[in-house]
Amino acid sequence: MKRGAAIIGCVLALFFLGPATAQDDLASKIINDPGNPQVTGASAKLREDPAVQGGQALRIAVRRKGANPWDVAVQTTIDKPVKAGDSLIFAFWARLEKGENGATETVLPYNAVQISAAPYTALFVEPATIGPEWKMFEVKGKAAKDQAAGSLNATIHLATAAQTVDLGPLIVVNMGQ
Repeated sequence: MKRGAAIIGCVLALFFLGPATAQDDLASKIINDPGNPQVTGASAKLREDPAVQGGQALRIAVRRKGANPWDVAVQTTIDKPVKAGDSLIFAFWARLEKGENGATETVLPYNAVQISAAPYTALFVEPATIGPEWKMFEVKGKAAKDQAAGSLNATIHLATAAQTVDLGPLIVVNMGQ
């Protein structure tokens, strides 16, 4: 119900503001570089995929289940400051290209905005179940305190199985207070 109301609100905003104004306003709220994800612990390859937002997907091949889910991860640095009370949305597109033992779904247990240094405390986290079709996920939360530019990142842990995962853009939006 809330999602439907949000979609209707966005459509009305586009109608009254015009496409360029609404897009410029949303773009100004992006606080990371969606086109610059970093992958650790696995090989990754950028490939064309017209079915995903932006037309390109990052294919990450996880060779085996890790000792820890974070042994293979993808992250994006949040390069703008965040104030206490700011509402953040970590949005990403994902699909399972190849699951372990033919699995058609897998759970990505940790999709979070977190401190970018040890002990990597999460501001907020939510799991996501992905399958063979592209799906957009949103992980939402609020910042408890002010954070300097570069002190946060958004991350997805992938070492839960031997699998190949495709990711579209990783976008972090600051909706403000």
